[in-house]
Amino acid sequence: MPQRLLKKKLADTSLRLRQLREELKVAEEQLTHFSDEADEARLRSLVSETPLADQRHREANKHAESMRKHKNMLQNEIERVEALQDELLDQLESKNA
Repeated sequence: MPQRLLKKKLADTSLRLRQLREELKVAEEQLTHFSDEADEARLRSLVSETPLADQRHREANKHAESMRKHKNMLQNEIERVEALQDELLDQLESKNA
């Protein structure tokens, strides 16, 4: 692969990593929020023992779990893009050697 193309792919990869890391920060904040809401709903459900409180707890738990899955997906994607970036850097280094 020509060096110019390697540098372009490396720049694109770097940009994608920055975007993914920003998304991960947001997802972590949202996960904290949803987890806190689920904990509060669980306590309310235990105290009130009503079907409505139990339903709210289940819904809050679903939101938290969904965000947890999204966060994990972002972490996996970051790892994949970091591996690609390492590969591109190795290729660029071998071209310069």
